[in-house]
Amino acid sequence: MNKPEVPPFMTMVEMISSFWVSRAIYIVAKLGIADLLEEQPQTAEKLAELTDTHAPSLYRLLRALASVGIVVEDERRHFALTPLGDTLRTNAPNSLRFFAIAELGSDHYLGWGNLLHSIKTGEIAFDNVARMNIWEYYQQHPEDGKPFERAMTNVTKTILETVLTSYDFSGFSRVVDVGGGRGSLLAAILQSNLSVRGVLFDLPTVIDSAKTIFESEGLRDRCDLVAGDFFTSVPTGGDAYLLKWIIHDWEEAKALTILKNCHQAMVDGGKLLLFEQVIPTGNEPNFAKLLDLNMLVMTGGRERTEAEYQTLLQLAGFKLTRIVATDSPTSIIEAVKN
Repeated sequence: MNKPEVPPFMTMVEMISSFWVSRAIYIVAKLGIADLLEEQPQTAEKLAELTDTHAPSLYRLLRALASVGIVVEDERRHFALTPLGDTLRTNAPNSLRFFAIAELGSDHYLGWGNLLHSIKTGEIAFDNVARMNIWEYYQQHPEDGKPFERAMTNVTKTILETVLTSYDFSGFSRVVDVGGGRGSLLAAILQSNLSVRGVLFDLPTVIDSAKTIFESEGLRDRCDLVAGDFFTSVPTGGDAYLLKWIIHDWEEAKALTILKNCHQAMVDGGKLLLFEQVIPTGNEPNFAKLLDLNMLVMTGGRERTEAEYQTLLQLAGFKLTRIVATDSPTSIIEAVKN
């Protein structure tokens, strides 16, 4: 028997109330409940004891999440993880725990709660409320900044395999990862290409946290860790410059500053590799179109179409040569120095 078609009215009700689900997911991630369910099912009472929460309220939260497939409740009122809920475990292979904490925390609620301001003025909603930009906020509020940093590391790990199979890095000699965070992408490239040397470039606080990663992976002698500000300059002499999820954070003028600094620093004939989502044409559902709104309210940046990237790169002195699709929403946008 075919399922009855959901009327538009009910579809819209579900869309309007969808933030109820995302906020409930945030609580599970924040409290580490998926970690507590890793070994065996638990009652809400036991979980409340372990998380210092109110058992009846926690039960209602878990019951609601059971209705959308994140946990499952048995006849004894024990809750267990589903494969969907397992992604919220800290040590899950593709963990989204810190992504949930970062994207659904108070900082993003400040921005999205002020979306109307962005739509009316074109200004950054978060900045208007917080009176600082998101990067300054993260420095002043490490309780929000650290989860964001871990979220980016974890999400990067989900694309490493497909990036390495989609693009050949073996022809490069010196790869500079600009704004590379803890260096997960660069470390993976160096591990797979033994003749390549690397430079990880980011803010001083980020570089300090990256040192242990490269030391533990035995890559410290093949990678320079450099602190600085990509709006001022970037390390020179690379024949490949990587910008993963960087350019989408910034409006045109600032994006051009970063790109021009890379252009000036790289050797003649060097390549620029942007790791970004590319907005397709048409009306089909596409995550990049929603992510673009997140950039609008949180950073003032944007996701871009292929034509928009071509124009932006040309203004910075590059020629877009190809866009390499991967088995993830992220594409590799390749450009050469003119």
